[in-house]
Amino acid sequence: MKSNSFGLFAVVFVVSLAITTPLLAHHSFSAEYDSKKQVTLKGIVTKVEWMNPHVYFYLDVKDESGDNITNWALEMGPPNGLERSGWTRNTMKVGDEVVVEATLAKDNSKQANARSVTMASTGKKLGAASSERLNNQQ
Repeated sequence: MKSNSFGLFAVVFVVSLAITTPLLAHHSFSAEYDSKKQVTLKGIVTKVEWMNPHVYFYLDVKDESGDNITNWALEMGPPNGLERSGWTRNTMKVGDEVVVEATLAKDNSKQANARSVTMASTGKKLGAASSERLNNQQ
């Protein structure tokens, strides 16, 4: 009986380790984004990827002259975090105009972590379930 208990414990331990190991590979906010580089972007949604571990959407943003358009990748939190903030899969659609408050990527790419999204058509502002810890900034 004692060896059966040990065998069961070993199986449970190995399965638990196999399930949780991928979670350790998940990036941290501070590894990818610079909390001191805040940006506000206004543009038209070109794509929405509603999937785990993060929801991404893409935004065409005109420069100040209005002559050039740049496509930005914006990361939000996981779908369940967004749903708790009032989002559904249909809250943001391709073609919607939005204003995004975000934090820029450290590598100076056209990528940012969204903190909030305001829908231009309704003026409704929603949190983006960001992993940024604003209250821990110095």
